[in-house]
Amino acid sequence: MRSDVEEKDGAMKYLMLIYGNEEIWNGVAPEDMASLIAEVDEFNDALRESGELLESEGLMPRPRSVQWVAGDAVVTDGPYVEAKEFVGSYFVVEVDDEQRALEIARAYPGLPSGGGLEVWPLMGRGWASAEV
Repeated sequence: MRSDVEEKDGAMKYLMLIYGNEEIWNGVAPEDMASLIAEVDEFNDALRESGELLESEGLMPRPRSVQWVAGDAVVTDGPYVEAKEFVGSYFVVEVDDEQRALEIARAYPGLPSGGGLEVWPLMGRGWASAEV
């Protein structure tokens, strides 16, 4: 499967998953957290103004995991994988290429505070008929 399936006018959509953990987030002083939130808001506003930011939301703890077990869909507390870090928020951008998506990811203001960010190309419509 190609990871560069084109959307409208050659632009691609990318999902940015922002990882962290309670130790990281609870370890930030309240005034520093307020400053970080303001920086992220400015970051998001700039991407909205450029037309690149399509959506951005924080996630409420805790997710549910749905897995197929012995012929049935079983719901358990998530996240699915036992991990120290988990997805705390996400945003979706639409950009010309992967390099721009990675540039945006590297500029995310929350990175210096810890955690990380994953960049996922979204399939878009027609991905199955694209060259593989």
